[in-house]
Amino acid sequence: MRPVVELIRREIIANGVLSFARFMELALYCPDYGYYEAKTDNPGRRGDFYTSVSVGELFGQLLAFQFSQWLGAEAGNEGSEVGIVEAGAHDGTLAGDILNWLQSSRPGLFERLQYGIIEPSLRRQEWQKEKLEKFAPHVRWFADLKTLSRATRHSLFDGVFFSNELLDAMPVHRFGWDATAKKWFEWGVVLEGEKFQWARITESRHSSLVPHLVPQELLAVLPDGYTIEMSSAAENWWREAAGVWERGRLMTMDYGLGADELFSPGRPHGTLRAYFRHHLAADLLANAGEQDITAHVNFPVIQATGESTGLVTESFLTQAQFLTRILDEAAKDKSFGQWDASRTRQFQTLTHPEHLGRAFRILVQFRRPAAVRS
Repeated sequence: MRPVVELIRREIIANGVLSFARFMELALYCPDYGYYEAKTDNPGRRGDFYTSVSVGELFGQLLAFQFSQWLGAEAGNEGSEVGIVEAGAHDGTLAGDILNWLQSSRPGLFERLQYGIIEPSLRRQEWQKEKLEKFAPHVRWFADLKTLSRATRHSLFDGVFFSNELLDAMPVHRFGWDATAKKWFEWGVVLEGEKFQWARITESRHSSLVPHLVPQELLAVLPDGYTIEMSSAAENWWREAAGVWERGRLMTMDYGLGADELFSPGRPHGTLRAYFRHHLAADLLANAGEQDITAHVNFPVIQATGESTGLVTESFLTQAQFLTRILDEAAKDKSFGQWDASRTRQFQTLTHPEHLGRAFRILVQFRRPAAVRS
């Protein structure tokens, strides 16, 4: 029996039922045995399926171009240090693509750059350090947001703080609608023989948090068993990240939904998905520690969370819209280099609606400097 499966079994035996959020946390992030700890051969951050990073270097190059524009505008003077912080850098491939482009195309900016990586896993830190060895003087690691905040409290972070496919991998609570009782219940995980199975949690302190996500007028027409997810982990992370710095941009790129897409007849079972060996898995609870699990980000909630801390929303776009805007500017810049067939293929994959262009959304928020806040 795999160690992570045994750990989940023990918690279920001790508690009778386990919230799916806890199941997901153990399956993905359990030290030494979780999916993101044990997998070293993933093509990208999302593990067992195609990602923007795995398409090729173009994704990182376009981000680096955009970051260089933002940092040039934010730095204030040409001699000041500038910063990029990436949360959830997996094996460091995206960081390497960004740093490579900045070093070759923006050497002046690169010399002033500190690239921070927030990574709680020592194992993943080792993967990243090996990948980014040649950039060692410019890269620092932080175990979590609190560590970053302590390190920067005397000179609050000023620059670009971003994550790619991080929030959609954070644990979610899963809720179902009981149309007869007219109330929400939480789905949990129990043991039946040797298998994990779904079960209703009769008394859940989390169910009371659901109504504010669902417009009252929809409750009358929601079918019995209609399922949604809620990630308090993602909300709390975004709120904490917003408090780390005084000026700059906070950006996330994730599978997610806009306000007009949250409730759809086509998604009666929610957005939770599992991927095993590059295929969609039929059983979300099978192969714990060996398959990836993800749920779409509720972007309206994340956007509102940032704005409640004083952030201003700059843009919320599909990946196709975001990257096309960058390319329009990059195409005018000789330093972006020659456009060849390889770049064309990569760009088509990154932006085509049937590939990655529509499913991924990019939210960018910023904090106004204190002197100009209204």
